[in-house]
Amino acid sequence: MELAILLSLSVAAVATGMVAGLFFVFSCAVMPALRRVSDPVFIEVMQRINVAILNGWFLLVFLGAPVATALTAVLALVRGERGILIPVVAALVLYLAMTAITRLFNIRMNDELDRSGPGGGTDPAAVRRRFEEPWTGWNTVRTLLSTASAACLAWTLALL
Repeated sequence: MELAILLSLSVAAVATGMVAGLFFVFSCAVMPALRRVSDPVFIEVMQRINVAILNGWFLLVFLGAPVATALTAVLALVRGERGILIPVVAALVLYLAMTAITRLFNIRMNDELDRSGPGGGTDPAAVRRRFEEPWTGWNTVRTLLSTASAACLAWTLALL
């Protein structure tokens, strides 16, 4: 196995695992903890998280994962490593599905939450009702998709 494939696959697996872990933490710790706070506090914390997460480290990992996965697929194709192509392409498709859900649902809801104003404006309870359950549901879906993507990459590493 060529070193370039091993390196790109390792980067893809680690980065994808980090993204899956982030979503998992929201599912099992952040959102359950926030369930116990008042509506304005919930909204303010989520608004602050949505700003804080847009940083270089997060973007490097979030965007680097599919780039490294695609690079691995290209290298496997060029080098004739057809045995690893299927799980790598599956990982990429799963990650891209997660990215689409993030963009179509979670980011859209984050933007709506931000537009509600500090603490949710004049009706924080209504803002929270429109946000919390759907956002959490879609976060569960993207947790499962990114975890499945990471599992495909781990399987690929085991095949080497």
